[in-house]
Amino acid sequence: QVQLQESGPGLVKPSQTLSLTCTVSGGSITTNPYYWKWFRQPPGEGQEWMGAISASGNTYYSPSPKSRTSISRNTSKNQFTLQLTSVTPEGTAVYYCARNTQVLTSSNSAIWGQGTQVTVSS
Repeated sequence: QVQLQESGPGLVKPSQTLSLTCTVSGGSITTNPYYWKWFRQPPGEGQEWMGAISASGNTYYSPSPKSRTSISRNTSKNQFTLQLTSVTPEGTAVYYCARNTQVLTSSNSAIWGQGTQVTVSS
């Protein structure tokens, strides 16, 4: 069975770079037709799609934070990573990684990590 686990710092200072890693077990991140995705959910708000990386390594980003968002992968470790530069307090959220067959939309068949709380504060 495929499992996803987020990891990274729980506290990041404003203007710094947030880096989170999703470790995948039970399946390869290079397996088609899946997209490996990052979402975040700020307090009191809905989930926001941030971006995705395909099994082939192609990346896709939300239009607004695109210039500050980067998704990469390490196939030897079966991990993919979210980097968000120049973070602000608005970056405070629970961050999730997920897998499904659609680049943008979530689905009932999606597999989710448990989420990790990130607070942006000085």
